[in-house]
Amino acid sequence: MPLTASGAERAGIYVCGITPYDATHLGHAATYIAFDLLIRAWLDAGIDVTYASNVTDVDDPLLERATATGQDWRALAASQIALFAEDMTALGVIPPQVYLGAVETVPQVSAVVHDLVIRGLAYRVPLPPGAGGDRPDLGDVYADLGSDRDFGLVSHLTAGTMTDLFAARGGDPDRPGKRHPLDPLLWRRERPGEPAWDGGELGTGRPGWHIECAVIARAGLGAAFDVQGGGHDLLFPHHEMSTAHSRVIDDADGIGHGPGARHHVHAGLVGYHGAKMSKSLGNLVLVSNLRMQGADPAAIRLAVLAHHYRQDWEWHDADLDDAEDRLDRWRMAVSGYGGADPADVLDELRRALADDLDAPRALRAVDAWAERTLSAAAEGAAQVEGAAGVVSRAVNALLGLRL
Repeated sequence: MPLTASGAERAGIYVCGITPYDATHLGHAATYIAFDLLIRAWLDAGIDVTYASNVTDVDDPLLERATATGQDWRALAASQIALFAEDMTALGVIPPQVYLGAVETVPQVSAVVHDLVIRGLAYRVPLPPGAGGDRPDLGDVYADLGSDRDFGLVSHLTAGTMTDLFAARGGDPDRPGKRHPLDPLLWRRERPGEPAWDGGELGTGRPGWHIECAVIARAGLGAAFDVQGGGHDLLFPHHEMSTAHSRVIDDADGIGHGPGARHHVHAGLVGYHGAKMSKSLGNLVLVSNLRMQGADPAAIRLAVLAHHYRQDWEWHDADLDDAEDRLDRWRMAVSGYGGADPADVLDELRRALADDLDAPRALRAVDAWAERTLSAAAEGAAQVEGAAGVVSRAVNALLGLRL
């Protein structure tokens, strides 16, 4: 992961947000904590950071959950967005400066999609019976990936793997009328019983997922930015597709060499009971539940930081117990005024984060300082005045942990 934006004084990062139909689980937490570390490292290096994100506040899973639970989809989305914000605040995650939802950006998305149609970079596919409101002649709109010769350079996957993942992760490779199985949906026309918005020349409908992120990233960060981040399961199709859209939005000749994210960074996935933690499987450990059960949010964050952001790992209840013990030792070590020399731990924290955000290495550095400090206190040895405050502030600033 790039620690700095190629020596630049400014950096822009876009981290894909949630679809708000259920509460924040530890897989979400691990992803947002990972990119929070990058932002903190950038800020510590004196870089002016702009952080943008989205919330997909209208999408099939949200509508399906609302129907299944008898809730209004807008009320369900609002409640889960609020809970997500509460969880992130409790975990010490720095909030994005730009935070936009799919619903509020419908005008921008529809304008971009209409432009792509005019330029021949997108096309219409006929609708199933009953769809399209009073303009069923205006079909769903799909991106023509044949116009982007750089498609595939984000994920570097084979065509067969792409097709399989596309089908498994919300795509529709077998839909009749598409020019290519991988062409992604840009504008979904109105369906009976579903919310829809005025898309002007596109007809009533709502945005596709990938174009939503491309437009919101562009609105918050400009045409080119440094990092697009998310969980590893977003590598394909989401990041590949949204990057393809970003390239052609500003690419006048339509050959796919326009701007977008310079780097794509992906966090590992968190498992529970032998499978990836996911809403569809229901094997979730919810941050809000842990907090309601009395867990210290700092301990939850510390348990996540014990794993490198890129690795897949499995949550065990003992992880929280270990983190609470570690947090107690650290807090005991900073409870006084003095302590072991803080210079080494501060340098090691920065080196660890510069080494691909090696959080476990950073935690070991604080462990070593705490052990030296507590041992010196037990022996009555001399300590460096003000060391505890220096370490406490460093751990807060760089690791997001309040001691």
